[in-house]
Order: sequence, then structure tokens, then C-alpha cells
Amino acid sequence: MDIRFNCSLKYQKRTEKWEGRVTNIIDYGQHYEVKISSRSGFSIIIGKTNSGNFACIPVFNAGCELASLKDIFWNSERLTKILGKVDGTTVAFALVAIADYINID
Repeated sequence: MDIRFNCSLKYQKRTEKWEGRVTNIIDYGQHYEVKISSRSGFSIIIGKTNSGNFACIPVFNAGCELASLKDIFWNSERLTKILGKVDGTTVAFALVAIADYINID
């Protein structure tokens, strides 16, 4: 699997852009493991609970609640707080890219 997506992040008056890739999606029935390759590479675990969607990023020892996978604004806000601007933005754009490939929302 190779799902390519573009990321962008505004810094004051300039916009930085880079490409990311989802290289693998593993369906465990109740949650998914998604492998992301970009400026760095890592796996995220995404799933759904009674209170909504979530993401866990074991390599960062972090996790947070998510909105709909296509809600770039909300998810970017949550993810950048725990992962930093570049990695949080990358994950938020990756979620949009895989939204039509998985059944979570």
C-alpha cells in the first residue's frame, strides 16, 4: 500500500510544504495500525470508543481524542500539542488521506 498525501503548515507569513506516505494499514477489527513515512516515520493506532475517535502514538508515548478523520483543523490542534507541529500536522493530513480506506467514523 502506498497512499501519498501533501502536508502544509503556516508559520507567520510563509507556508511550509512536504509530502507524506501511508505505507501500511493493518485492520485489527476494533482498531487500526497505520504506518506513516514523512520527515520521520512511525506507527499510529486509531480507533473508536463510546466518546469518539482516538489516536495513540506509542513511539511518542502519547495519545489524544480525535474528531472525524477528515476534520483537519480539530485533529491538527490536538495532535500538534502532543507530537509537535510537523509530526502532528503530518498525522492529521494522513488521517484525511486514509479516511476513505478504513471504517471508523
